[in-house]
Amino acid sequence: MISFTIICQSKHWPARFKKVENLIKKVLIFKKDLCFNFDNDYICNIILTDNNRIKKMNNKFRKKNKITDVLTFVSELNFKKTKKIKVTDIFLAAEIIKNDATKNYITFYDHLTHLFIHSILHVNGFKHEKEKDFIKMKNIEIKVLKKLKIENPYLLI
Repeated sequence: MISFTIICQSKHWPARFKKVENLIKKVLIFKKDLCFNFDNDYICNIILTDNNRIKKMNNKFRKKNKITDVLTFVSELNFKKTKKIKVTDIFLAAEIIKNDATKNYITFYDHLTHLFIHSILHVNGFKHEKEKDFIKMKNIEIKVLKKLKIENPYLLI
């Protein structure tokens, strides 16, 4: 089971809320491609925030005093004789997403979709510190984006 809640913390998101909700639902259809563990349950909190808040969080939790587009936090809960539950918080900052999308000549929602897919892969254990891990993650992102009819963002860089 995968459940999600969307929490809006910024004036930059309310007009986009319904599209964001639909985007999340479309992405989560590809559970197998996104390497969800079907022995786990997932509770995803998607927090729609702004540059100021995400910068503070990035500084507090990652010791990087700069704005970022997405932050992903994962906790695992284990209960005896039941499934493992992964509780995730995915923070997305509207202004930087919009700026980066404009800079790369892509739509806000295509870029947001890519970031959400990237974040979900982190939830499912993927990292990209090593080149081989980055390539593996990137290939999954491209595959899912293609299924959603979104162009490969790595060709734009």
